[in-house]
Amino acid sequence: MPASALPKVTADEIERMVSLYSGRRVEFGNFAKRVESDLLDNAELRPLIHSSKKREKDPAHLRDKLIRKATEAKERGKRFTITQTNLFKRVGDLAGVRLLHIHTDQLAAIHPIMLKILAFYEYKLRERPLVYIWDLERKAFLAELGLNVKIRPTMYTSVHYVVEWADFGCEIQVRTLAEELWGEVSHTINYPHETDSIACTQQLAVLARVASGCTRLVDSIFASMGEHKARQEDAG
Repeated sequence: MPASALPKVTADEIERMVSLYSGRRVEFGNFAKRVESDLLDNAELRPLIHSSKKREKDPAHLRDKLIRKATEAKERGKRFTITQTNLFKRVGDLAGVRLLHIHTDQLAAIHPIMLKILAFYEYKLRERPLVYIWDLERKAFLAELGLNVKIRPTMYTSVHYVVEWADFGCEIQVRTLAEELWGEVSHTINYPHETDSIACTQQLAVLARVASGCTRLVDSIFASMGEHKARQEDAG
């Protein structure tokens, strides 16, 4: 639904919120840099991370997000409750950091280290860390880490931490390199508006399965390497 289909008072409020954020966009970019630095400066976490990204939200994407949320509220007969006063509290991804790692088992070490770092720098978690998955075979492993597991039929896969400091919020995503491949292709095709191409939708579903298979193969390679090293140590 375009902004013109919303009540004028809502559309005007959305524009004021976008303007408010735009005036502080540089601050959110600096906050993303700080969060990334605090994480990667840690000697325990750094060897587990292959690469990282950071960004502040594009104002046009914020506008699309607010319009989408206002539209959903209207369709459900509910009041749209995001305002200039609570914008920075209610929208947690105005700053963003993404950490990429190689194989799934690394998450068992990454997660507790992440929590320790966030506590040390006094970042407050806005919600329990959660992970979006579609591959149910990973559910038990992720739940055992203390993550809130949510199933996403869209085949999106990523761990999310939403942290805040003062009135700044930052979304930290953690995923494997294979999951990042699918995420980047899907984001290009479906964001901020989902494609209506049936072929692209079907191909993205295939790519999600290929990416999952790739992650499993990498997991198996590292498990085999660990087994091999253990046998060598026993023999030596």
